[in-house]
Amino acid sequence: MRRVAIVGAGMTPFGEHFGLGIKDLLPMAFAECTANVDKGIAPAEIQAAWFGELSTTDGFPSGILADSCGLLDIPITRVENACATGNDAVRNAMFGIASGAFDVALVMGADKVRESASKDTFWEWAGMTRDTAWDYPLGLIAPANFALHVRRYLHESPATREHMAMVAVKNHRHAVPNPKAQLRQEITIEQVLNAPMVVEPFGLYDCTPQSDGAAALVLAADDVVDRYTDRPVWIRGVGLGVDRVMHQHKPDMTTFPATARAAKAAYAMAGLTPRDIDVAEVHDCFTGVELISYEDLGFADRFGAYKLVEAGATTIGGALPVNPSGGLKAKGHPPGATGVAQCFEIFEQLRGTAANQVDGAQIGLAHNIGGPTAVSAITILGQDRD
Repeated sequence: MRRVAIVGAGMTPFGEHFGLGIKDLLPMAFAECTANVDKGIAPAEIQAAWFGELSTTDGFPSGILADSCGLLDIPITRVENACATGNDAVRNAMFGIASGAFDVALVMGADKVRESASKDTFWEWAGMTRDTAWDYPLGLIAPANFALHVRRYLHESPATREHMAMVAVKNHRHAVPNPKAQLRQEITIEQVLNAPMVVEPFGLYDCTPQSDGAAALVLAADDVVDRYTDRPVWIRGVGLGVDRVMHQHKPDMTTFPATARAAKAAYAMAGLTPRDIDVAEVHDCFTGVELISYEDLGFADRFGAYKLVEAGATTIGGALPVNPSGGLKAKGHPPGATGVAQCFEIFEQLRGTAANQVDGAQIGLAHNIGGPTAVSAITILGQDRD
């Protein structure tokens, strides 16, 4: 397969964009992305596009992307894989170029979540991302679904709600300098622990906000990269993992096998190990999910994630900064856009231009997990081609 690099990236701020629709957000992200291609790119040079979107609030996604961004002459494929949609769109576009079918492709992710009332949004998502015969009637919308895992994890591991609060505090602090982030204010452990309970063990500050936003990447094959930039960021590895949907069929609630499978595939393709990762954007839809994911990604031993947060290893200045953007927790989470935006953040980190820069970062990882913890997608990026 041919090597593939990211040569341009852009995104909108994440937030409650009540005055903007997805037809506004898409061209905003597309314009910033193409403007950030160092040597320039014309829309006519883009040969194909992959569009990640979970909820189709404005109608047919591929046609809306074509209409709103003037991309009428290329094939556009919509990708939907629960909250793993964004990184799965990157994966599909990468294979499209690596196969030789295309030289240059666009990846976009977007969602307009705040078209629905808060009380309705999770039910709408559940109808698309759960087993509707079992999980949906039981009320296992996202907070309840992940709470089942995290409650069991807290029971079996030394981790506590205080460790979850440390994750929230870290990610809010990381978001402060990020102009794209939705929640740019610091919080305290006391605020997290005393916040109103959403579903045990998640208080309000353990949960990601509902967000609108869009993100975009331009990918190019190794033999045309030089047309666009002298500073490409290479896609070193990708992986997609799946697991059983219904919770009564999961033998261990303290791990996400989909993440472990995706990580194994991505590390193998990249020829790397968890110890090689300098910076990571990890799916922290709820604080306890970040802790479990440290272990599934190989950053910590089994039930050892709490040691990383206690030591400050995952904060800026630590051995492995995680979510320097603020993560889903503070940057925000429009599901279709999240994984693409994570790759935007790693792209910026590896080029030394991030809002919250990690010194010396050369290899980065982006991770999504979605549905009833049944799918995970991972992208590993590097400064070097090999």
